[in-house]
Amino acid sequence: MTITLLATYDGVELIWHELKQFGLMGFNPSSSAKAFEGIVVLKGTLRVSWYDHTELVGPGATIAMSPVEDAVCVIAMEDTEFVYISSIPLFQAYKQWVELFHKMATEIAEKDGYTASHCERIRKYSVLTGCELDLPARDMVSLSCGALFHDIGKIRIPDEILRKPGRLTPEEFDIMKMHTIYGREMMQSPLHPFLHVGSVVAEQHHERYDGSGYPYGLKGEDIYLPAAIVAVVDSYDAMTSERPYQRPKSKQEAVEEIRTLRGKLYDPRVVDAFLKVVNKFDSL
Repeated sequence: MTITLLATYDGVELIWHELKQFGLMGFNPSSSAKAFEGIVVLKGTLRVSWYDHTELVGPGATIAMSPVEDAVCVIAMEDTEFVYISSIPLFQAYKQWVELFHKMATEIAEKDGYTASHCERIRKYSVLTGCELDLPARDMVSLSCGALFHDIGKIRIPDEILRKPGRLTPEEFDIMKMHTIYGREMMQSPLHPFLHVGSVVAEQHHERYDGSGYPYGLKGEDIYLPAAIVAVVDSYDAMTSERPYQRPKSKQEAVEEIRTLRGKLYDPRVVDAFLKVVNKFDSL
């Protein structure tokens, strides 16, 4: 996301946005009954959803909300530019949030031994799969945030465990599993007031459909669907990435393994959606 303040007058701000393909932004319900927010699309295509309604809009389209009464999710289906109008001054805080989020995501990926692009890949793969499942707005915002910060809890895991090249001992693995609990706690912290929306994803993304996952051993549809999405795409990315303790599988090998584990480790709904979109991953 790239944002630029175009103009401000009497509390109203015009903010230019560029969202790369499958970039996402969300609006939360406004605390002011007089608040006004709107979008004018300049280039590209946006997928806009609120409540259970979704529509695609292109250049020249205008979306106005006064006030925002429920979560609104905006996803760029291709590289897109638009102007965002807000009656509530927010650009400076907004800019700081965006910069902080990307800094945190980079720190998480690098601590875990991945390249800095790992968390963003997981987010894009998850959003694409969520679109295929037609998730409602609130779940899409939760999915995007939770996917980007799914491993934030690993910041609290000792490096000698996190980066150990060999198999972990049972005691070390018990410590590693705590990153899901730490992630939920960190995302629900008042220090990060806008991350709470993704905290359940961070907590549950290692749960498995047959109940063999952690931290709670949840089964089937008791697992939050956005977390079940991250479980699949995170496994796919791990299988196809170079790590100190494993050679990467080919894309075909990884896809076949996930297909084989449909209904065992992975939610069948998610696997079916994943299989429909996985061939698009290389172009993201």
